[in-house]
Amino acid sequence: MVSIVVLRGRGTRTRMLVLRRHSTWLDGVWSYVAGHIEPGETGAQAARRELAEETGLVAEALYATSFCEQYYDPASACIQIVPAFVARVAADAPVRLNREHSALRWVTLARAMRELPFGSQRDLLAHVQREFVAREPHPRLHLAAE
Repeated sequence: MVSIVVLRGRGTRTRMLVLRRHSTWLDGVWSYVAGHIEPGETGAQAARRELAEETGLVAEALYATSFCEQYYDPASACIQIVPAFVARVAADAPVRLNREHSALRWVTLARAMRELPFGSQRDLLAHVQREFVAREPHPRLHLAAE
């Protein structure tokens, strides 16, 4: 899997896209873009594909975060380690949700941290706030378009 935190704006005007899930998995829960890596696909390729599939958005810039979410998945009885990415999009880019989501909002990271249900999500957002909002990310984290 991959997680993608979608941001628009800079500094105190930064807003994050949150999506309300509409599926058997976490129905009604607010989250960010996430999805499975397909066979033969890199994490960055999966992040770009999932972003386009779930929202219709194309990242102006995509970054590796150097952060991985970790959680226990009882269905597979294993620990999932999920690399996270940050996608910066244009402030006026239209969002087109697919059937996996029923609503969207652009919120501050502080609000998203209050609303997302899992500790690993809040840890990721704290990392994004510190490394991608409060400062410019290191250029080596920028992923060139493929």
